[in-house]
Amino acid sequence: MPWKETSPMDQRLQFVSDHQRGFATMVELCARYGISRKTGYKWVDRYAEAGPTGLLEQSRRPHGCPHATDPLVMEALLELRRRHPRWGPKKLVRVLGRRHPRWSLPAASTLGARLKREGLAAPATPRRARQGDHPGPPQTPMDAPNAVWTIDFKGQFRLGTGAYCYPLTVMDGWSRYLLGCEALPGTTHADAQRVLARLFDRYGLPAVIRSDNGIPFASPTLARLSRLSIWWIRLGIRPELIEPGKPQQNGRHERFHRTLKAETTHPPAATPRAQQRRFQRFRLEYNDHRPHEALGYACPGERYVASTRCVPAQLPLIDYPACFEVRRVAANGCFYWHQQYVTVGQLLTGEDIGLEECDDGLWNVFFGPVYLGHFDERTSRFARTTPRARAVDAVGRVDAPTASITSLENTERVSHSP
Repeated sequence: MPWKETSPMDQRLQFVSDHQRGFATMVELCARYGISRKTGYKWVDRYAEAGPTGLLEQSRRPHGCPHATDPLVMEALLELRRRHPRWGPKKLVRVLGRRHPRWSLPAASTLGARLKREGLAAPATPRRARQGDHPGPPQTPMDAPNAVWTIDFKGQFRLGTGAYCYPLTVMDGWSRYLLGCEALPGTTHADAQRVLARLFDRYGLPAVIRSDNGIPFASPTLARLSRLSIWWIRLGIRPELIEPGKPQQNGRHERFHRTLKAETTHPPAATPRAQQRRFQRFRLEYNDHRPHEALGYACPGERYVASTRCVPAQLPLIDYPACFEVRRVAANGCFYWHQQYVTVGQLLTGEDIGLEECDDGLWNVFFGPVYLGHFDERTSRFARTTPRARAVDAVGRVDAPTASITSLENTERVSHSP
């Protein structure tokens, strides 16, 4: 005979039934079912009041809480969330605490749970990681203002006129200070250089600019150089690329784009000028009023300091160490080497490249701090990879005998106030 399974509800019904039929006293019944007399009388009373439904489990939640958040405080937090739907619980609590220092505020977890109950928190959607092939992830630490600037185009969108808008955003990686956010008609070299030239004049020159592998920051040419990155190198700025398909390597900037999209493009403005005004208002709030959790809830404008490196009056030439052989790339994209032409690409036309001998007849080829490949003079072949390549640091000093950038420290400074 198989065993019979019973539930607590079945046992309670059986207990009440045995009590009503008078088979045993309450003391004997409670001993048989392993409960106290108080519990036994409770189930009998509940059954008498509501029938079988009275035997169901009831909530054990307390009727009151002495340390519950004041309703007025919670309503103020909810109202702040409605005005800033992209701000999280920690940020909301910190901002309201600054405005009302004497208020007793709830924990961020308490506010987060309330936001979910109120329907003010959207569930996070998982993102799938994509695979990519790249020499390696960026390594420069963001440990000081202007050590690394990050740059990217946020995804394009249509304005009210039907024209596309391509927002170009530039940010200081350490302080999260939004240096520029421009509504551009396309991703052209000329537009990007115009925006960056204005930022360089205002904030000075960074040591490194980190970007993805898209146009105009990179191209499918030698060492992924582009006209824009060549201009950076001439200014003493080292370009740094993330691996293709791995936006998490520039995660600070990508996460910022999510906030920018939510705050300024839903819905988009009617004209480019109106959209730019939205970007300007958002930039002011983001830099000077919106606290950042990673900065200890300080605003980016409180942490950022302009660079001491200014824009030179003329682009300096690249200065290579004395042990290097220097060649200028001709209009056909080649440099002349021992009565033969070696092709490196027309993108470097008019630029000086440096060759460092690393073995008998084998030369490492650099354009400033960027390694281009190696050249074998015995076979007249130019290859893009070699284990003998060395890296140059971001400020122009070198691990000899690699190339260096002409120092810009003594150049007259323009205007660098944020």
